[in-house]
Amino acid sequence: MTQEEKDIFYMQKALAEAKYAFEKDEIPVGAIIVSNDKIIARSHNLTQMLNDVTAHAEMQAITSAANHLGNKYLNECTLYVTLEPCQMCAGAMYWAQLNRLVYGASDNHRGYKVLGTKLHPKTKIKSGVLSKECKLIVDAFFIKKRKEKAL
Repeated sequence: MTQEEKDIFYMQKALAEAKYAFEKDEIPVGAIIVSNDKIIARSHNLTQMLNDVTAHAEMQAITSAANHLGNKYLNECTLYVTLEPCQMCAGAMYWAQLNRLVYGASDNHRGYKVLGTKLHPKTKIKSGVLSKECKLIVDAFFIKKRKEKAL
């Protein structure tokens, strides 16, 4: 399997996590962390359920991966996430020394790039993997929310 095929495969797994979040009325963002071609962590947003603004999919996945590895550094891991990370999550990735970040849809309002947040200098970044599918689920969630609010 090529790296591009792996990226699509793992992003599909992250999208499945985003769908779980959607079903739980959470902003539908899903994350997967992979080490040596094995999923070691998976999560989705839990901010509503946990009443915790820090319970983003990436933060949950980073904690889970660190626990799995018994190490706070993820310098041999790839994080797949359906939406461009915010500055909080990018900061956590910086401190975890994440090896590689792969994300689907860009976040032109709250994403780490527009806010000028830096990732670790050694972190490799790939964006736009299944971006249409990733954007679609976020858009559908907010359309649903606006309709509910209008009622």
